[in-house]
Amino acid sequence: MEFLGHIVGGFGALFEPMNFAFLVGGFLIGTFFGAVPGLTSVLAIALLLPITYSIDVTPALIMCASIFMAGMYSGSITAITINIPGAPSSMMTAIDGNILMKEGKGANALGHAALGSMIGGSIGALLLILLMPLAAELTLLIRTPGKFSLVLFALVVIILVQRDDIAKTVLTTVAGMMIATIGIDVMQPVPRFSYGTSQLVQGIDLMPLIIGAFAISELMIQARAGAAELSAARIREAASSLRRMDFIPPLSEVRQIGVVGYLKAALIGYGVGILPGVGGSMAAFVAYADAKRGAKPEERFGKGSRKGIAVAESANNAMCGGAFVPMLMFGIPGDPTTAIVLGVLVVNGLQPGAKLLENQADLIAPMFTSLLVSALVLIPLTLFLLGPLFIRIVAIPRGLLYTGIAVVALVGSYVATFSIFQMVLAALFGLLAYFLRRGGYPVVSLLLGFILGPDLELYLRRSLSLNDGDPTVFLTSPDSLAFIGLSLVFIYLMEIGPRLKARRHKTNPSSPSQ
Repeated sequence: MEFLGHIVGGFGALFEPMNFAFLVGGFLIGTFFGAVPGLTSVLAIALLLPITYSIDVTPALIMCASIFMAGMYSGSITAITINIPGAPSSMMTAIDGNILMKEGKGANALGHAALGSMIGGSIGALLLILLMPLAAELTLLIRTPGKFSLVLFALVVIILVQRDDIAKTVLTTVAGMMIATIGIDVMQPVPRFSYGTSQLVQGIDLMPLIIGAFAISELMIQARAGAAELSAARIREAASSLRRMDFIPPLSEVRQIGVVGYLKAALIGYGVGILPGVGGSMAAFVAYADAKRGAKPEERFGKGSRKGIAVAESANNAMCGGAFVPMLMFGIPGDPTTAIVLGVLVVNGLQPGAKLLENQADLIAPMFTSLLVSALVLIPLTLFLLGPLFIRIVAIPRGLLYTGIAVVALVGSYVATFSIFQMVLAALFGLLAYFLRRGGYPVVSLLLGFILGPDLELYLRRSLSLNDGDPTVFLTSPDSLAFIGLSLVFIYLMEIGPRLKARRHKTNPSSPSQ
């Protein structure tokens, strides 16, 4: 009940003029970055991260939450209208949405995307608010060996999710963990890998890694690709077909999708969001595949299905609420965006864990309410008011846009610490991330390895020191054993099981597929 009181207070704080300005401003920024192909909410928060040094933590977190929700939703705008997902999480939306656009029903498709986003985002935020006290209680039951196994489980999931090339994911994750070891030892005041330089004794800051990996490398990728400017005539044609009243989906179509359809997709998205490092793309894919498996022929999945749009958008926006749970309780980001939000918490002196909810709930409650208001109010309101204008933002000349982003990124990396060394590091990490991405290595794993590596080392060494160096403590502690068991289950379900199934099918191709 005390936490719900903080939530009520969070609504009051949210509607203070300054905080409300950050809410709306963040939502518009997130919409812009989410809708422009090549830009994402991750990049938006990475660029704005230096600003959090000069403002209070409450408006900073409010802005981050609204950017997160807006960026997740707005990728559907260009996915539907020009078949270019503004964000990776909108790839499933493009399948059916662009077909409807070609049939002259683009506004209707955008309306269903917004409605699904509103419902899924609201459910995810409500589940976050209602279940967070329970999550905090559960964290108190996890002892040090269990925390090590939990972080290990998170790393296993992060690696398994990148199923295209697990070896490359392992390498980038380990590289991130190695970078994190530079600086003062996690348990003793002894510098490591500093090579006699005072700058490296201080360690590698999270800021240059985020800006380099997600901003500078993205600019280099876009410059190398030489992305052609979208035809102004094509943009005007797409925008001219959008009318405000057409954005409101008919009640008959909403009934065909059904309450169960929205709710099931939202629960899938929330559950996927809790898994570390998974993100909105996986949430949308799982919900879409689940709905398609039980779809009726008249629902036209893959051929312009409104239900396909609704479930994909409901799932990826519900993921936002789920992704905050492991980040706030364990410091384990649920997706790349919450990894950067974790940086906002850290630079403001807030440490994840049960104590955060117990002692500083008044600071994070406005962030929860921002997530809810962004989904419930701002998504449908901005689509209705600004829908016909959304598509025009992709007409901004790429040269002007990326030049401005480059300046903001480098200046931001300097302003955050007033260190030329950190700015140089941002450029170096950007170059490293660029070559990693060209080689097909997932940069997100580099960041998550950097964040989780110190915790993995700390809990490992602390567990061993408390148990006279006996490693069996990880197998005798019930909470640790549970997470190790979960890791093995995920390894079987996501890697060993599919390989065995493929091998059986190869040796006996005449057997019916399951």
